[in-house]
Amino acid sequence: MSSRIQHAGLRAKVMSAQEAAAFIRPGTTVGMSGFTGSGYPKAVPLALAERISAAHARGEDFRIDLHTGASTSSEMDGALAESGGVALRTPFQSDPTMRAKINAGEVEYIDTHLSHLAQTVWNGFYGPMHTAVVEVSAIREDGTLVPSSSVGNNKSWLDLADEVILEVNSWQSEELEGLHDVYYGTALPPHRQPVMITDPADRIGQPYFECDPAKVVAVVETHAPDRNSPFKPADEDSIAIAQHLVEFFEHEVAAGRYDERLLPLQSGVGNIANAVMAELVKSRFRGLTAFTEVVQDGMLDALDSGTLSMASATAFSLSTEAAERFNANVAQYKDKLILRTQEISNHPELVRRLGILAMNGMLEADLYGNVNSTHLMGTKMMNGLGGSGDFARNAFTSFFLTPSAAKGGDISCIVPMVSHVDHTEHDVHVLVTEQGLADLRGLSPKQRARKIIAKCAHPDYRDQLQDYSDRALKESSGLHTPHLLGEALSWHQRYLDTGSMKQA
Repeated sequence: MSSRIQHAGLRAKVMSAQEAAAFIRPGTTVGMSGFTGSGYPKAVPLALAERISAAHARGEDFRIDLHTGASTSSEMDGALAESGGVALRTPFQSDPTMRAKINAGEVEYIDTHLSHLAQTVWNGFYGPMHTAVVEVSAIREDGTLVPSSSVGNNKSWLDLADEVILEVNSWQSEELEGLHDVYYGTALPPHRQPVMITDPADRIGQPYFECDPAKVVAVVETHAPDRNSPFKPADEDSIAIAQHLVEFFEHEVAAGRYDERLLPLQSGVGNIANAVMAELVKSRFRGLTAFTEVVQDGMLDALDSGTLSMASATAFSLSTEAAERFNANVAQYKDKLILRTQEISNHPELVRRLGILAMNGMLEADLYGNVNSTHLMGTKMMNGLGGSGDFARNAFTSFFLTPSAAKGGDISCIVPMVSHVDHTEHDVHVLVTEQGLADLRGLSPKQRARKIIAKCAHPDYRDQLQDYSDRALKESSGLHTPHLLGEALSWHQRYLDTGSMKQA
């Protein structure tokens, strides 16, 4: 038995994943740990998927409602989706099997701001939480729990669930103890108090989860890595986008809007985010800070180089190589990294107070700066909103980043009207593609359109966009935000009909 289970009563509850999964019943609501492929349970979801598949083979209906922190892995989302065992999923996912089930209408999916989910579950909008399945890196003698590589919504799931299943993963470094800041001061209105963070390095909580040992029905020992996804080397478009951003930062420093240490950075997940960090490492900027959701390879490199002096997040999302590097050197990051609950990492009060520079990806933007982050052609869910809305609405400067075209040039990522709106023009300050950067602050809708076409549109679509804008100015019934409603979504329909947004 693992030496990581120090509590005598909980050592007595160690069992197999199959035995633990038997505690999860059909029709119940389950909260599982996991955020961007880190800190998710590795064994119980697979055992549960096998149990569900066996029940379906017998003609029995066995489905659960599933809440997490964000995306997880094929061992969890993929296996449970493949088994047909998920009735409802929140708040974010990235698994292709789960995505296919959602878009086929077989899984109900509620896309929500990551800072909101715990609050809505506490308020009872999803009904009672029956079971929490949470990965930890150790159980201490007093029964408190050392979190693993993500914190996410785990504190709330442990508090709310009637029964708790713990996975103790010995792959996670023992040195993680002390890295976390779990805040137990949140409350529902009208009892809320200010969250007293004024710097990304501030600690306001404790390094452990609390959980009544009487609620724990099973403890499962694992030794398995997180979903350490490789990141592609930065391509020309990602590098160009990153270079436009660093040039903009220099401009803002010269204008006196940012100081030499900029402002705390937030960046979404993906290759563009890593490219931005790589360009910052090559820049003159040093001693920067991050108040974000996820620490990726690029942010780890920035911490190593001194470009970043401090990063606050709720989870890691590392490649295999970066995870090995981090696990071998956790001690040297203890004064540079904090992992918090996502209620705090994504807290709008803190984003506004700290003056975050929020950099997030998008699928498409329209001529007026409205952004679609989630829906392909308006109807098919990609991954979900994630935390981009938490940050964009409250950021000092909100940036949205994308290549100007997709699918080999058949899709323009700048369109007359987005097919789905996640971020309105009011929350979008700067758009960046490999073509250039459009600073939309202080511009009216028509002025925004001119700048977006000139700076961000792909050359293959620039004339089409200008033609639409010119005709809208002449023919629209309203000239504040001119549109030709009969054509506004025709680009998307053309793609669906012909496979390209380009005009014949």
